[in-house]
Amino acid sequence: MLRAFLRTEAGSTSVLLVATVLALLWANSPWSETYEAFWHTPMGISFGDAAFSLDLRHWVNDGLMSVFFFLIGLEVSYEVRLGQLRDRRLIAVPAVAAFGGMLVPAGVYLLLNFGGPGAGGWGVPIATDTAFVLGVLAVVGARCPDPLRAFLLTLAIVDDVLAIMIIAIFYTASLSVPALLTAAVLLAAILTLRWLKIWRAPAYIVLGFALWVATLESGIHPTLVGIALGILVFVYAPTDHKLLLAGEAVQGFTSEPSAQAAREAARRVQRAVSVNERLQLRLHPWSSYVIVPVFALANAGVSLDGDTLRAAATSPVAIGVALGLLVGKFVGIWLGTWLPLRLGWGVLPGNLVWGQLFGGAAVSGIGFTVALFIVDLAFKDPALHDQAKIGILAGSLLAAVLGWVIFRMAWDRGGVCAPPDAEPAEELPTTLTVPVGPGDHVRGPAKARVTIVEYGDFECPYCGRLHPILAEILRKNPDVRLVFRHFPLRTLHPHAASAAIVAEAAAGRGKFWEMHDLLYDNQRFLTDADLERYAAQLDVEPWSEIPERVARIGVDEESGRASGVRGTPTLFINGVRYEGGHDLASITRAVEQQRESA
Repeated sequence: MLRAFLRTEAGSTSVLLVATVLALLWANSPWSETYEAFWHTPMGISFGDAAFSLDLRHWVNDGLMSVFFFLIGLEVSYEVRLGQLRDRRLIAVPAVAAFGGMLVPAGVYLLLNFGGPGAGGWGVPIATDTAFVLGVLAVVGARCPDPLRAFLLTLAIVDDVLAIMIIAIFYTASLSVPALLTAAVLLAAILTLRWLKIWRAPAYIVLGFALWVATLESGIHPTLVGIALGILVFVYAPTDHKLLLAGEAVQGFTSEPSAQAAREAARRVQRAVSVNERLQLRLHPWSSYVIVPVFALANAGVSLDGDTLRAAATSPVAIGVALGLLVGKFVGIWLGTWLPLRLGWGVLPGNLVWGQLFGGAAVSGIGFTVALFIVDLAFKDPALHDQAKIGILAGSLLAAVLGWVIFRMAWDRGGVCAPPDAEPAEELPTTLTVPVGPGDHVRGPAKARVTIVEYGDFECPYCGRLHPILAEILRKNPDVRLVFRHFPLRTLHPHAASAAIVAEAAAGRGKFWEMHDLLYDNQRFLTDADLERYAAQLDVEPWSEIPERVARIGVDEESGRASGVRGTPTLFINGVRYEGGHDLASITRAVEQQRESA
């Protein structure tokens, strides 16, 4: 899910950038007057004497963008129930960092605008634009590891939720009580359908549209409806029963192909996946490649003539927004990360260094979509409106450049990000201190030219993604062998140590690699009951000789710590620490280089 999300958002960045440039060109062309005229074109729905009408810009900002925020709600719901936000120790640091990354930029802005005509724009520099940030990280490449992407994505989710709350609380001008009561009744009707387990899409679409209209008429911004409905969508992990039915249906189609069997197989496979995940898969491309770029086209256009730029250069609004994004975000996220780590409130994923974290904090100053959104709510004066937009463009561009420079020059010069009770920052070894021996778990030929040693954790999602990649490398390279050593991250993954014990029990029966593959294929199901079931499949007694198993795992862990392993997965290729990306192409290149030098 996370990888698919990253691909979609990063790939759409170029489309979003093109839309932004087109808006600026249009607003500064000889036909500039048509830009505002076009987006103020009214469009509505009428039925008899009843009519509902908005101009095109409001249809985009209030209507289409509700789908964008609906997707944020879906993402929040998924991450809380099944993803990264279910681990409180992992969410604590990015959540506090997100809070700091909003509080400090708002403070920087108010330092320049408190009591002035632009004071209401303090919310403009608070939000991070996920699409642009992930696009910059895609350009950065291997200098931004997966754990940092995961950290920044979690931060962005919390950031979006806080931004929506701020919009709802501070940028609601007036309330219509009858419309608000109508919205409450419609929301109750949706909750009732959910409680009764009635899953008819037309009913939800009709009620959702009516709720959107009622919320819009109430004075509360309808984006709140989008995220609320997204959070309400069911999300669940596939049950064994549904997976079994799906497998049987697919097998039935394979043995006797027919249109009816194909339809049944597709239906069973679809039902095994939650509605939340299916909606994300369908709506993300529309949001990323259509809705957000159209929003940029409708809102990013601002005149950049000499008078406007001179006014912006001395405007506390433009300067406050730019400094809030460039300086406020960087300082706020840095402080918001350092504080919970210092107090031991949580941990960071993977083996991050402070240079990488600084780069991530810098690029988080790219505030575009939600920032433009708040500009439209905060300023009625056209001059302040344009100055704020110029501040957004300048601050976001400078933040992107600063982040790229940090990743380019200083990303690997800091110490490991760790809580205060961890070992102090150190110069980590670059070679494997304990060579491969007869006690290791080895897959591949004994006289292989290239040996990959993996320190892994059966519950680590990054190890899970690496598992098929390493299998493919072994399949394509008969002169490569893989050595697996245990390194369970107990503070992050509560089932990792138990899974390692069961794997060692299987090793006692000569079935380590069978259990290794089985555990990685079922990473989301590693409770004691699950582990006992896997052991029964391989005719293994899971909890026998536990002291001996724990001692064996401890040997691997001690060798890992001596070799500078601080997170998983960590690879050594022919005894040398591997520092590249954990993708097939990067690891294959490293294997070929070691083969040539062997």
